[in-house]
Amino acid sequence: MPAAPRERSVFLALLPWPERVQVARALRTETVGGLALLAAAVVALVWANTPYSGAYESIRDFHFGIPALGLDLSVGHWTADGLLTVFFLVAGIELKRELVVGELRTPATAALPVVAAVCGMAVPAALYLATTGIGGGSRAGWAVPMATDIAFALAVLAVLSTHLPSALRAFLLTLAVVDDLGAILVIAVFFTADLNPLALGGALAGLVVFHLLQRFRVHGWWWYVPLGVAIWALMYNGGVHATVAGVAMGLILRTTRDQGEKASPGERTEHLLRPVSAGVAVPLFALFAAGVSISAASLGEVFTRPEPLGVVLGLVVGKTVGIFAGTYLAARFTRARLNPDLAWADVLALAVLAGIGFTVALLIGELAFPDPADAEHIKAGVLLGSLIAAAAAALLVKRRNGIYRRLWEAETRDDDADGVPDIYRQASPGHGRAGGGD
Repeated sequence: MPAAPRERSVFLALLPWPERVQVARALRTETVGGLALLAAAVVALVWANTPYSGAYESIRDFHFGIPALGLDLSVGHWTADGLLTVFFLVAGIELKRELVVGELRTPATAALPVVAAVCGMAVPAALYLATTGIGGGSRAGWAVPMATDIAFALAVLAVLSTHLPSALRAFLLTLAVVDDLGAILVIAVFFTADLNPLALGGALAGLVVFHLLQRFRVHGWWWYVPLGVAIWALMYNGGVHATVAGVAMGLILRTTRDQGEKASPGERTEHLLRPVSAGVAVPLFALFAAGVSISAASLGEVFTRPEPLGVVLGLVVGKTVGIFAGTYLAARFTRARLNPDLAWADVLALAVLAGIGFTVALLIGELAFPDPADAEHIKAGVLLGSLIAAAAAALLVKRRNGIYRRLWEAETRDDDADGVPDIYRQASPGHGRAGGGD
């Protein structure tokens, strides 16, 4: 007797209540953080293009250090190497939670976002390499258009949507978790300075101690904060980008609760640091990274120089094609399937929205192009590509939001007409918020 076919798992189906609470909190904080990020980027652009641009550059390039840790960095580098570590620490905790109790805990549910994210990274990189290969440009920036800025993307989604399914926001959040992991691996593997084995060995030893403290349930911030700072400094002096230390510690923190424990160490740390990450660390990084001098000539060079053009095409075209094709292929050839509340038109809108690359894209751009003149052109490409992606996504999201609003209004009228909520009706074939691919 043939075995019954295995049921395909629904990606982003209804989550358990604790996980829904965590996702809701993350979405609220990231949305507010995205608005703060947008404000900081606007201030930076305006400031860098006024007669007071000299003051902006003086503040950004002002150096101060901690001699005991062997550090002497500019304000811009402190925000990129120091404050962004908080952002990546929170990302590491989020990734750990997804791997342990979230959407990525089983291969079937992880297949869709993983394949979509990988394709959404590979296609932009390939498009950049093709553009620079044809134009004879530098291939050093191949990783710049790979990363999605989750804070910006969620902020755009929050401002424009009132009736979109919550699964769409959860899709974007889960996709960004995998995307962040890919960006972290790229930074760790491809953008390292001259390695200092002794310092790296010290950082690794610190991470082992960090793990043992977690394993033996040692509590107290006085253990972890000094140890975390030491790991970060050793990682920086070891030649690996210091933000990798944040991710490593986030992945080590325990995200499951012991019996009688109100919150796990990961939950407590994320609760404390997420507002700092979204409201302070990322906006300050944007303030000192997005200050690009904009002129008609510099905008023209974005489309005439192969490197910034490759970034724009990677973000606007590569992200859209990669994520949409990856999602379709995963749903077609794996046991994962798209949530019935979502239509493929929703996935297209989300894929375009994922072309907003800002925080990590600017960071990788600075690492790939140490020359400030070259970095300026890459930054301009990131800003312009993100703006085009945001504008195109706004049109698609508004259209989808209007369709869902009309469906909601029709359901409300049906409820009022017979007094029977639609939730108790037997759904007819093809009926539902998926919109039939409208």
